[in-house]
Amino acid sequence: MKRAFILNADDLGMSKTRNKAIFDACQKGFLRSSSICVNGDEFDDAVKNVIQKCPELGVGVHLNIIEGKALIPKSSLTDTFGNFRPGFIQLLLRSGNRKFLEDVKNEFRAQIEKGLKEVKFDHVDSHVHTHGIPEIFKITAALAKEYGIKGLRTQYEKPYVVPGSKKNFTPAFPVNRIKIHLLNTFTRRSRRFLGNFHKTNDFLIGVGYTGMMDSKTIEYGLEKLAKRRESMIVEALFHPDAERQNGEYQIPFDLRLLEKIKALGFELTNYTGLA
Repeated sequence: MKRAFILNADDLGMSKTRNKAIFDACQKGFLRSSSICVNGDEFDDAVKNVIQKCPELGVGVHLNIIEGKALIPKSSLTDTFGNFRPGFIQLLLRSGNRKFLEDVKNEFRAQIEKGLKEVKFDHVDSHVHTHGIPEIFKITAALAKEYGIKGLRTQYEKPYVVPGSKKNFTPAFPVNRIKIHLLNTFTRRSRRFLGNFHKTNDFLIGVGYTGMMDSKTIEYGLEKLAKRRESMIVEALFHPDAERQNGEYQIPFDLRLLEKIKALGFELTNYTGLA
């Protein structure tokens, strides 16, 4: 396929309402890819009521060292109760520490191994893009190769603006633009760790409008990229929740968006389809 598009629902397993949203999007919409937090409170529910009932859904492991309880409760990543404590900036600042990186590797390994007992993963990504930090990306790429997981998300997003959108004037929008610049810089450095083993996306959509995603944010992002080159793999991430049936929840049910994706020459797929 010359142009491939992956719509990926992050945060499967974090709550029953998110699981329900992803189940609905797969059964009644055009969602074909998701990624699961193995340490999520509703991991078992996600396996039983989403993954086992949606065999066409490509599932990735959503590595998480930001939120919730660690699988390895006593490490430099956790507080005394076993909860993750560092934020993204703290992770970045500590990414030169060998003991810290060893703890990250051990936690990631534990999450992958727990998940593989229930799920066949087709890709790896992470909660709050933590694996985008170059030294952590290096660990992630090595583990993906070790466990035979072919797909690995990278975070290069071409900045764009949805014309006339009120989202452009929210406090989050300029902060997200800074995140794009930071992740793009990291991605340029990290791609050298991919090698020939991994299948990855060329572009990402979903950082600039994090928490504000809807059909238009995807449509305009794809239109901008479609002008750049003939062949590409684009992944758009979003976080649907059945408790909030807003524009983000509605994305995989929007048939007009699906037709637009096809009109721009993109084939809807997942990382299994790429492999």
